Amino acid sequence: MSQLGDVVVELPSDHEISLTRSFDAPRDLVFAAHTQAEHLKRWWGRGNPLDVEIDFREGGRYRFVEHAQDGNDYAFRGEFREIVVPERIVQTFEFEGMPGHVAVETLVFAEQDGRTVVTGTTRFDTTGERDGMLDSGMSQGAAESYAALDRHLATLL
Repeated sequence: MSQLGDVVVELPSDHEISLTRSFDAPRDLVFAAHTQAEHLKRWWGRGNPLDVEIDFREGGRYRFVEHAQDGNDYAFRGEFREIVVPERIVQTFEFEGMPGHVAVETLVFAEQDGRTVVTGTTRFDTTGERDGMLDSGMSQGAAESYAALDRHLATLL
């Protein structure tokens, strides 16, 4: 286990990365911030400008394009496999810059001591893919995105 800012990073198995972060906001609002374009645009890409296409239903798809400060665009896409409002989302996740490497991400939203705890566990096909994602700076990017989500949620409360 390691900690990056407010995000706890764990490796539960040779093929998984788990990130956990707590938010001072109601679970329904944190869930909505993960599923509605108007919220996602404000935080998902580390707070950078973001194009969002989302069809939030089982079998629906999403695509996000982050317009990063380095002048590059980074695109991500996936499909929603399971949705239990406001508790759980299971979706695929693929960075378009590395096509064919599709991970399965499970997001769990839990109420705890008046806060919402989000745990995202991503399962990769191989240990090498998991380690490659870790080496890519994924944890830092997630920490920056969750910090942007925290700022966004504060504007809604």
